[in-house]
Amino acid sequence: MGLFSNLIEQEGLIIPLLIINAILGILVIINIIYTIMMKKKYIDFMARLGNGKNLDEMLRKYLDDVREIKKDNSEIKAYYTKLDNDIDTCIQKIGLVRYNAFKDVGSDLSFAIAMLDRNDNGVILNGLYGSESSNIYAKPIKNGMSKYQLSEEEKTALEIAEQSKNFIAKHKK
Repeated sequence: MGLFSNLIEQEGLIIPLLIINAILGILVIINIIYTIMMKKKYIDFMARLGNGKNLDEMLRKYLDDVREIKKDNSEIKAYYTKLDNDIDTCIQKIGLVRYNAFKDVGSDLSFAIAMLDRNDNGVILNGLYGSESSNIYAKPIKNGMSKYQLSEEEKTALEIAEQSKNFIAKHKK
C-alpha cells in the first residue's frame, strides 16, 4: 500500500508529465513527416539539376570514373617510365663520314658510321669499298671509347655522333 499511496501523493506530477510526453510524441511525428518531405524535395531537386536524371547517382558514377582514370593513369606512368628507361639503350646518335678509301676508286663509296645510345655506347661500322671487293668492319664503343684503334674517319664519325642532338635527350623529363 505504501507504493500506491506514494503514487497518489505524486498525482500532481503525473498529469503534467503525461502532457509533456504527448507534446513530445506529436513533435516526433511532425519531425518524421518533415524529414520525409525534405527527402522528397531533395530527390526532386537533384533530378531537376541532373536534367531528369538523379544528380546524386551521376556524382557517384563520376567519382567511380575518376578513381578508374587515376588507376589507369598510374599504370600509364609506370609504362612510360619503363619505356623511358629502355630508350637509354636505343640508338639515338648517328655520325656518318663518307670517304674514298682507295685512290683507284673514283668516288666516296667507303663509309664510317657511328651509332650510339644516350650513354655513348654502341658500334662503329666501317665499310671499305674497293674496285674488286667490299668489306664491313665493326668496332664496339663503350662510353664513347673503343678498345680497338680507330681510323681518322671512324674518329670523325664518333665525334659527330657524340655531338649530335637528338629529340629524346632534349625533351627527357
